[in-house]
Amino acid sequence: MRQTWVAACVAIVCLIGCRPAEVDHSQQPSATGPAATGPAATEKKAEALEQNAAAAGNKAPPSPSEMINKPEAQAVDPAGAEPLDDAITCLARTIYWEARGEAIVDMEAIANVVMNRLGHAGFPNTICNVVRQGREQGSCQFSWWCDGRSDQAKEDESYATAKEIARKALNLQLTDRTGGALYFHQRRATPGWAAEYAKTVQIGEFLFYKPRGGEAR
Repeated sequence: MRQTWVAACVAIVCLIGCRPAEVDHSQQPSATGPAATGPAATEKKAEALEQNAAAAGNKAPPSPSEMINKPEAQAVDPAGAEPLDDAITCLARTIYWEARGEAIVDMEAIANVVMNRLGHAGFPNTICNVVRQGREQGSCQFSWWCDGRSDQAKEDESYATAKEIARKALNLQLTDRTGGALYFHQRRATPGWAAEYAKTVQIGEFLFYKPRGGEAR
């Protein structure tokens, strides 16, 4: 009887001791490798947000994981000298050059116009193409693009503000202050085209307009 009891104990000890260790999969590296990071990854994220905004008419907000966070946006084009070939840079430079030195609400309203144009009939469906529509020398949609001067951002604080506004615009976190405007001009200017459009609102130093019939021209 004693021998049987000893044998049973040995068997139990063996079963416990020989049991394979459980693997904690939560600590294992992803099979696809670490998540991509850096400005290039942020630019890809911005491109997806841009396509979402163009396709959904700015009405389908992205999920939190798809949104660009502040450090990601600030890491793109840190010196304000990169080529205009991604959504964040093109939008931020437009905000910067059209409204630097003005109040934040003015800068946000410029972003609203670009986003309103995005995907609208008569305008391109990427931000860079919206900004660069027309010729770089002569006829263009945004004066800073065809004034013949350098397009590099020089003022770090203003450009950082512009990039933060661009981030919110791409995330669809900006309220449209312009009433759906597609056009604007400085308050002291009197462009001949303004009489052809319906004025929507005045914000700071700018007046905003949209077509009377809803179609861009």
